[in-house]
Formats: sequence, structure tokens, C-alpha cells
Amino acid sequence: MTLGKVGMYGGKFYPIHMGHVYSMTRASTMVDELRIIVSYDDEHERNVLLKNAKIPHVPHYTRLRWWTQLTKDLPHVHVHAIEEKQTGQFSDWEFGAKEIRAAVGKEIDTVFSSEDAYTSYFEKLYPEAKHVILDAARQTYSISATRIRMEGIMPHWDMIPAVIKPYFTKKVVIVGTESCGKSTLVRNLANVYNTAYVEEWGRTYYEKIGGCEGITMAQDFPEIAFEHKYYEKEQLKKANKVLFIDTEAIVTQFFSLAYLGVRQPVLDEVAKLQQYDLWLFLEPDVEWVDDGTRSFGEQQVREENNTLLKSLLEEHHISYHSIQGNYQERLEKSMHYINKLLLK
Repeated sequence: MTLGKVGMYGGKFYPIHMGHVYSMTRASTMVDELRIIVSYDDEHERNVLLKNAKIPHVPHYTRLRWWTQLTKDLPHVHVHAIEEKQTGQFSDWEFGAKEIRAAVGKEIDTVFSSEDAYTSYFEKLYPEAKHVILDAARQTYSISATRIRMEGIMPHWDMIPAVIKPYFTKKVVIVGTESCGKSTLVRNLANVYNTAYVEEWGRTYYEKIGGCEGITMAQDFPEIAFEHKYYEKEQLKKANKVLFIDTEAIVTQFFSLAYLGVRQPVLDEVAKLQQYDLWLFLEPDVEWVDDGTRSFGEQQVREENNTLLKSLLEEHHISYHSIQGNYQERLEKSMHYINKLLLK
């Protein structure tokens, strides 16, 4: 027997944390139907909630998507987004309640929250409903959205639901020309930070074919970029705070130009959609190694290619850190920039 027929659990959920998930899960067992309400005021969130905060703005539709993902296997749980202006007046609550009733379309007989202080509000707004307080002392998950905003995501990583972690995972991309140590550095960094990485898909692509010399075709490069993006998305789900990525669409464009002299507009469009938190550019000052899929071993050619790649990055207004030196120096310099990134 359930406590009520239609329950409501609302909040800004900025961001959603495990305390929210715990409360939602408990609430979902107490009513026949649960409505999650994501209330939002974009201007208030940007100007007030994010003042001195250490997380980026999270649009309401992203929070709505998170809850949809979290509840997709709970058919009796439904999610709504309600714009509710935050002026500090009780009228805000009254307007919000009106919009919530309209969205739900049914009588709400149970209202869930974790705040005893809301009881007087709910008695006026939902007089027909019972206010059920869930884990007010936060004994199960000792966390709050305010604390996460002020202290940042990384110190509270374990309090972030798994489906949400990819949104906050830092993406570090390693770029450079042929045989400059990208693959080695990416694997080493993944080991050091105990996380996932994305390999250079062009290498995998041509290994499956059996080679690339003399058989490269123009249509290969968009396929490489698209497959790389899919693999990047999959590895993002496995990452621990940071994901390391070996090459991306601009480097793929570079290889199309270097091998075939063909510039591919579709790769420029993919590059425009990319979003990485840190770019590390490896200079070609380590020994060139012929692994069977490489063609540009002369140092003069390596320097010319290096200049070409940098010009492509500049076209896309990419800011990067140049990494030089032996493999030990490259690892240490890269870790310096990564550690700074993880403190943001």
C-alpha cells in the first residue's frame, strides 16, 4: 500500500547529487506516481547561484535530461521543467505551484522535500497534500548542491551520479604530428590518473585494413573522425574525473592534407563542435619511429608538418600548451597543466 497517489519532488537540482537520487528513489516507492519538478530561473542561476561558484552553468534542459536518464527505468516517475522566477517573494512560490499543477494535471496528494522549513509553505500551496520529509539530516549522503557549487565537482566526485559524471569530466586532448609521442603520453597519463583514454582512431582504422601507404582514400578521414567521436563518447562514460584523448578532428584534417592534399569541409564542421578543456601540443623533438603506418620521417618534413598543424589550430582559434623534451619531461609538464585544470 502506497502513501499517496500522486507525489511531487521538486528543486533546482543545481547540480543533481546522490542525496537527490536517494530522496527521489525513496519517494518513488511511497506513491503510485511521482512527478519530479526541475524549477529554474536562468538569470538568477547565472547571477546569484553561480556567484563565486566553482562549477559551470548547468541549463535547466540539461538537468531535465539528467533526471530523465536517472528515471528511465521507472515508468511511474515523470519529469517536468518549470520556470519559476526567484525574487525572494512568496508570490514566486505561488506562481510556481500554479505552473506545477498545470504540468502535472492531477491532484498532488504528497509533497516530498528534505527541509522541515518548507512545511508552512506547502501547507498554503498544497493544502490537500501531506509533506513528507526525507533524510533532513543528510545522514545517508552528507552533501548539498550549495556545497558542490562552492567547492567544486572534483572534491565531491563520489557524490555525483554516474550518468552525470560525463558532463563534468575534464577532457584533455593531446595533439601533434606523426611520431611525436602522443600515444605513449596518453596511455601514461591514463595510468597516472587512473582513468580512461581514447586512442588515435586513424591508427586503428588502418591497422584493420592492413596498412595505409598507397591505399589511403579521401573518404577515410571523415570516417576516422566520426568513429573517433563515438569512441570518445563511450570512453567518457568510463572516465574518472578526466579523459585523455589522442588526436581529434583538426589533426585528422591535417593528415588528410598531408597524405592527399585534400581539405575536407566536414572535418572543419566537426572541429567547430568539439569542446575540450585542455589542449596539449607535442613538438616533434623526439626520435621519429617507423611503426609501419608512418611516412614523414625527415626532420625538415616533420617541421613543415608541425607548422601546418599549428596553422590549422590557429584557424580554429585553439589555445594550447606546447610540450617539449624527453618522455619524462613531457609527462611532468603535462601533469602540471592537468593538475591545475582539476583544481578549477
